[in-house]
Amino acid sequence: MHFDKGRSAGLGLKHARQMLERGDLPEPGAVNEMVVRSWQRCMKAGLLPFGKPADVGYLVGDKLEQAQHRRRQLLARAKPVLDYLHAQSRGSGSLVLLADEDGVILESLGDPEFVSRAERVALMSGASWNEVHRGTNAIGTALSEKNAVTVHGGEHFLESNSFLTCTASPLLGPDGQLQGVLDISGHWRLRQSHTSGLVLTGAHMIENRLFERRHGKDVWISIHPSAEGIGTIAEGLVALNEEGRILGANRAGMALLKLFPSDLGRSTTEGRIDLRMEAFLDWGRRRAEEPMAIRRCDGATLFLKVRLPQTRMADPAVANVSPKPNRDALERLDTGDQRMERIIEQARKILDKRIPILLFGETGVGKEVFAKAMHASSRRMDKPFVAINCAALPEHLIESELFGYAPGAFTGARREGWQGRIREANGGTLFLDEIGDMPLALQSRLLRLLQEGEVIPLGGGKPAKVDFQLIAASHRQLTEEVEKGRFRADLYYRLDGITLHLPALRERSDFQILAARILDDIAPNSEISLAPELAKFLASLPWPGNLRQMSHVLRTSHAMLENGETRITREHLPGNFASGLDLLRHAPHASVESLRETSDAMIMRALKMNGGNRSESARRLGISRSTLYRKMRRLAE
Repeated sequence: MHFDKGRSAGLGLKHARQMLERGDLPEPGAVNEMVVRSWQRCMKAGLLPFGKPADVGYLVGDKLEQAQHRRRQLLARAKPVLDYLHAQSRGSGSLVLLADEDGVILESLGDPEFVSRAERVALMSGASWNEVHRGTNAIGTALSEKNAVTVHGGEHFLESNSFLTCTASPLLGPDGQLQGVLDISGHWRLRQSHTSGLVLTGAHMIENRLFERRHGKDVWISIHPSAEGIGTIAEGLVALNEEGRILGANRAGMALLKLFPSDLGRSTTEGRIDLRMEAFLDWGRRRAEEPMAIRRCDGATLFLKVRLPQTRMADPAVANVSPKPNRDALERLDTGDQRMERIIEQARKILDKRIPILLFGETGVGKEVFAKAMHASSRRMDKPFVAINCAALPEHLIESELFGYAPGAFTGARREGWQGRIREANGGTLFLDEIGDMPLALQSRLLRLLQEGEVIPLGGGKPAKVDFQLIAASHRQLTEEVEKGRFRADLYYRLDGITLHLPALRERSDFQILAARILDDIAPNSEISLAPELAKFLASLPWPGNLRQMSHVLRTSHAMLENGETRITREHLPGNFASGLDLLRHAPHASVESLRETSDAMIMRALKMNGGNRSESARRLGISRSTLYRKMRRLAE
């Protein structure tokens, strides 16, 4: 919504009107283009500059009442706003007018000293100020231009109206359809600079009241580019059903989500906001008063609040639960990110089908968490989940740790022998993390195990049959490791029943929901939250340590809160993380190579600040010691 701000200069307008009286239009640039377009329409309608308005009569008595009754919802929502605008403009010699979608004035409020003169040109209830009847004027021209306009003095087509200055804005319903026009008119010599602002404010207020009336029983989202804008008249309002279909929106909501009226009732939030409807509902139930930073699908950041229907919010049995109370472990990992949703759907399809699974993803993305969720959602949930980090075990012990050993198999072995971790997983799930770091010799034994389904302990002994779901994970691209001869091709193809790529934290759209869940785990029922601008800032960082690093930062930040504080700000961030922000700020959209350089720089800084203490450096970085050692070995190469 905007006003044509360029005003016609006095001499230019005088010359333009002389041309108009001769039946010609002024040359481009002489007067406002909006005025020229309107004058052209008036000439086509057969109006003359010195002539009279078209004789269409006035609506009076029952006919006016019928027109007002037809627009009773608009009048009911607009009346308090008209009273407010009248109070704001009292004494300025002006009229506040409400017209219907055809330009017929339904209601007027004004200063007595101006009303009588306005009535001489029929600027009163019941009169039509459509452009084809009254020439260029703010009400009719706003309808024709479908935009807010100001028409001043001689810009009016009819000379008889040239004593007026008028500002008007169309009023749209939550369905995007024209409902009417709001106008403030006065004498051109008493033109007020703040009139355009009053009209825009009033139009927003009326449109928001129409939205609230139409969608009082629907789910709302309030959106704005800044957290502080939510709750003001400039906020976007969008009504949704529980499937995410967009039922209606105010003008700001349509602009922010790039909607057209034809989209309402037909489109969903998918493809517009990079977060699913279930996540909105969950947020509305858990943190209705907290703004959430989200990403529009073009990458722009918006802030959002969710308002659930009052009947549902009043029911505590509904208000304090997630959308699906009987969700399994996999579904609990679904926090609205569309990419994660697809991965979870793929994982669910192969549960209990004995298909080997490969999980790929950067350090800290939650590969073991995902593997545990698959196990807990399967029919093996009551059996063991055995996780082995192939990068953390010394090479000379990994074989005995996995396959077990016979009594006396080697010096230092247990007298009674050891069954090994693989046999521990019998009936359940075996999770081999960082399998790309498994020694080649051991890869051969693992391949034989997968082919034959039995374990032979180190040092000999009776083979033992085993049955388990195998999930392997790696941050390495195993196809590249195969090409370099560091990973057996036959083992890779045996493991590759299905490959699932878990996204890095910087690639996900559900950062604030993830952060809220971590804070809820740290301090249940405490209502601890991130300051909105901090949430937006943190969501823009590359997070080389991913979810593990974020969890560490939030846990430490929470510990820095003073008694009674519930809002985490930048001042609460851990020192090492805060000091590394200069590195992180420059990498939100960086390449994999530059992100690795950022990660390496943070590791070196952490080691330096902690006097070379690797355990403390790993803890402060939010990564495991084995990950830190692996990265240090790579740096030394």
